[in-house]
Amino acid sequence: MRLTLRLTGVFALALILPSSGRAQLGITSTEQRIAFSPDWHGERFADGRPKVPDSVLERLKGATADQAWDVLGDARFRNQFEGDWKVINPGERLVGRVVTAVFMPRRPDVDAVIKANGKKEGRIGDENSWIIDILQPGDVLVVDLFGKIQDGTIVGDNLSTAIFAKSHNGLIVDGGVRDVTGIQQITGFQVYTRGFDPSALENVMLMGINVPIRIGHTTVMPGDVALGDPEGVTFIPAQLAEKVADDAEMDHLIDEWGHSMLREGKYTPGQIDSNWTPEMIHAFNQWAARKGSKLQLPEK
Repeated sequence: MRLTLRLTGVFALALILPSSGRAQLGITSTEQRIAFSPDWHGERFADGRPKVPDSVLERLKGATADQAWDVLGDARFRNQFEGDWKVINPGERLVGRVVTAVFMPRRPDVDAVIKANGKKEGRIGDENSWIIDILQPGDVLVVDLFGKIQDGTIVGDNLSTAIFAKSHNGLIVDGGVRDVTGIQQITGFQVYTRGFDPSALENVMLMGINVPIRIGHTTVMPGDVALGDPEGVTFIPAQLAEKVADDAEMDHLIDEWGHSMLREGKYTPGQIDSNWTPEMIHAFNQWAARKGSKLQLPEK
């Protein structure tokens, strides 16, 4: 408990202390974000968030929760999947780099400091609009609103439009949204939410942007990759995103080749469903290479 409180205090400190620039309110330092993502060795955003390449994000659109689960489980990440969502505008996989925000029940003395710092930095509007300002193309905004639905609606159709205009991507909120009819008109804007309510957001305060947050049973870090599918949302640590993409692609290739061989009558179902012979593995690798895949099964 002491460790948890200490870490929470470290990450929340940037929110309530005066800052020297607009981008600092509610955001942990670049050094802290780097320190808490030590296994990522690729490119980063200026704020320290891991920047998983667009090419990997594109490949992850073919991945499923099951495929991600296997990779994460092997790496001992057991708390990265959350189900039981209501989805607006379902369709293609929701895939993007995570920007986090956390709200807490409002405490007037703390909220007064937050609002004062926001005013000094030229922040306009309510606190739920501040988090939209930092979004970049490909980002998925992930909000911890502690499951609040009534008076816990993070956005309606206006702020949803603003999110999509900035990120060209979706929203995940452990809380509610409003103006669902309007949100449904934003083509391509996919929302995972706990529920709907006509009330506006109130009696909460923004305690952190791009800090570690809890979404249900998961721990989510800035720069994770959010993968939404019909089962729910998987939050993939940046350093494992390419591995998930590779394994998903290999699964699809194996299935495609196996189905092709069965249709052509070259192998029996028993052969396809059991351990492949060296000859089968070699034939598969040649076929995969002809398709342009760089993935290969190990040959003995």
